Amino acid sequence: MDNNRKGNHSIWFANEDIHDADEPYLPALLKESFLEWSAEAAGLPAFRNGLYGIYGKDAICHDTAGVDDFATKQVIGEAALHAVRNAMADEAPYYARTGSLLIAAIPIFRRKSKTLLAVFAYVAPEGATTSEGELQAHTLHYRSCFYRSFEQVYVKDILLEQQRNDREANRRDALFLAAKRLYDQIDVTSVLNELLRSLETLYPHSEVHLYLSQDYVDGDARVRPLVFKNTAHDIVAKAFLDGNPATEKDRDGNTRIAIPLSGKQAAYGVLCISMGSGKQSDDLDLPAFLLLADTAGSAFENAKLYEQSNLLINELRLINEMTKRLNQSLRLKEIFQFATSELLTIFDADYCCVLQLNAEKGLFEVKSSNIPSMASETFSPEYGFCGMIYRTKEPLIISDYWNTRVVSSKLMDNTGSRSLIAAPIFVDGEVVGVILVTHKLQNFFSYENYKLLQVMSTHIGLAVTNASLHAEVRRMVITDNLTGLHARHYLDEQIQRRQRKDPFGSLILVDIDYFKRVNDTYGHQVGDRILVQVSRIVSGAIRQDDIAARWGGEELAIYLPGVRTELALRIAERIRKQVAEETEPTVTVSCGVSEWTFDQDKVSVESLFYRADMALYEAKNKGRNCIIVGSHS
Repeated sequence: MDNNRKGNHSIWFANEDIHDADEPYLPALLKESFLEWSAEAAGLPAFRNGLYGIYGKDAICHDTAGVDDFATKQVIGEAALHAVRNAMADEAPYYARTGSLLIAAIPIFRRKSKTLLAVFAYVAPEGATTSEGELQAHTLHYRSCFYRSFEQVYVKDILLEQQRNDREANRRDALFLAAKRLYDQIDVTSVLNELLRSLETLYPHSEVHLYLSQDYVDGDARVRPLVFKNTAHDIVAKAFLDGNPATEKDRDGNTRIAIPLSGKQAAYGVLCISMGSGKQSDDLDLPAFLLLADTAGSAFENAKLYEQSNLLINELRLINEMTKRLNQSLRLKEIFQFATSELLTIFDADYCCVLQLNAEKGLFEVKSSNIPSMASETFSPEYGFCGMIYRTKEPLIISDYWNTRVVSSKLMDNTGSRSLIAAPIFVDGEVVGVILVTHKLQNFFSYENYKLLQVMSTHIGLAVTNASLHAEVRRMVITDNLTGLHARHYLDEQIQRRQRKDPFGSLILVDIDYFKRVNDTYGHQVGDRILVQVSRIVSGAIRQDDIAARWGGEELAIYLPGVRTELALRIAERIRKQVAEETEPTVTVSCGVSEWTFDQDKVSVESLFYRADMALYEAKNKGRNCIIVGSHS
């Protein structure tokens, strides 16, 4: 039973048959199987009695064997062809005698469809003893040889297909693992190293080079800078510029393929593989190679973006920390000193110098530096690198001062520095200062350092602007320019702040009586002088912690923290008397007084002002030049 099963397994392809799609291969199979049959039948007596041939469906003879030294071949051929055509037409054996020749043509059919496959022909001289039964046996023998040859080809094709499938599966697995390893890398150098290692494993007989447009990895001869020399004949340059694969083959049959290393955002270089002629070049699966290059491009871009994001995050952190520290001080000297210290640390520089333009003197003054000898130096706006930046309003990067020496620089000469990055400090679009950062080594600063200094110089410029304008801005914000008293919003803010912590306080509103008549009679300049005189009297009548403000027009307001109505009345009365006695021309004032205490139902600036305003309105109605206290109701 086991032997039978084994035998059944060994002939699993016995029912396979030739198909119409296999017709192009039929002539070769007919001839090959005929040669096999003739070799096996050569020892039989019947084989030596006549001439055998095999004809395809097109009635063309593909091969002959046997004794052919009788009669004329042409006559034999014509007679056999006639018999073959009759056998094909009738799809049945055909036997005939023509002259002295015995002619037979027996059709051969496919296994399954019984479609005509070929015709087995026999021609023998008169007197040959080969019977029809022997011819049928020869035909069946030939058919067996044909299908044996067919099965060998069939099995060979299956094995070849299996080998191709196995090879393709292995290649897919290798590509998948290579792609996974590429995507597992998070830095550019690791991606490049993994790519080259994978290519070396997948294509061991090839020569691989990677040409990069931006990054160059030292230590690996296979990674080279992308240089454009003869772009018309250089497939590497062509692939990079066109964004498509480029191929060339030399006289020796060696193939060279260049494929762009691209991501979604840009092309970063070119992957180039060179393969010799012969089998090793056939091993290159171009679609797989393109897929690997595409995967590598995406992985390279991801790693580059990751590195850039880390760099950007670090830069943003530095900028944020520096900005916070800069904004903690509003003194220029402190700002310059802190900037110098931070820039030396951030850029790992040897020297730093911050200069400010003195507009009155027309000179750049060194405001901060880690070089003691330059602490009090001044420079013309035409001199050195500060002069270049002042004229161009552009930042600078110098890779090697000693070799280029575009200008003379006392800073570079005295310190022996070779590398420089510098940036202007702007205020309102004008250069008001210059930052110079240097190092003794050549090519020390990167382009990223150069860009980062520009950003930081902007924040330093803002800090300088804030410090320079802070006092003036604050004075303008909280002070009335004419009277020198505080502005109304500042008074409101201070009352709110004091109401949160004080138990009580009072407000006095002061209004100059008939002020419009003063302006109409004496003019606005005199009216302004009267406002200034009354404001001075008010300022002189109150304590240092009290807050006096111009409430609007000719009205003034005084807030007295921690003061009740009785004391507020006395202060208001003192102001009223002094105004009547000391102003020129003489004017009087009316006052409204109100107070708040923490136990009131509603404590607010609005209610405090409302009660004082109502009291002032009542004072005016009672004839002016008097003081009225506002009601709490």
